[in-house]
Amino acid sequence: MTTASPRYRTMHEALALLDDTVPGRFEITKEGIVHDMMAPSRPHELTVALIRRRLERVMPDDLLAHAGEPDVESVPEGIMRHPDIMVIPWADMEGDGAFDPRTLVAAVEVVSRSNPDNDWVGKLRDYPLLGIPTYAVFDPRTESGAVFSDIHPTPDGPRYATRKNFFYGEPVTIGAWTISTEDLPAYP
Repeated sequence: MTTASPRYRTMHEALALLDDTVPGRFEITKEGIVHDMMAPSRPHELTVALIRRRLERVMPDDLLAHAGEPDVESVPEGIMRHPDIMVIPWADMEGDGAFDPRTLVAAVEVVSRSNPDNDWVGKLRDYPLLGIPTYAVFDPRTESGAVFSDIHPTPDGPRYATRKNFFYGEPVTIGAWTISTEDLPAYP
């Protein structure tokens, strides 16, 4: 981590100490550390599983809709995130350490009940900084979502220029692939 800022190094070291002692998931953002204490709910995890399966049915065989470890990290940007689903080439799954965000084709998030701003605000800010070309948000609270694309420069840094909203029940296009949103669970 030689190119990491002292602030990022300190946050990363603190998270390494907390890793197995504090429940929940930690991420490092431009704003600081995000801690989601809640375990994902069954509707959240079912939505992730359904989206993964639907994406993998329409994607080419050299891509994977991955929902798991490790994190996506850009040390120079000082950001470490964990998308619910990462569309990534199989070849980039090899090796050790965090994924290079520039290898992701898309990131997909299912909004958590406990911290929706993390997906709608924080990750919407951080993912274009990481160079992730497409970001899809599924929100079981409202049975709707949005797909963001076309990164462009702004005075506040890179941002997505295009937003396409959708409601559950409508087809949604993520990158080059269109999937159904039929029967995705809503939060009770």
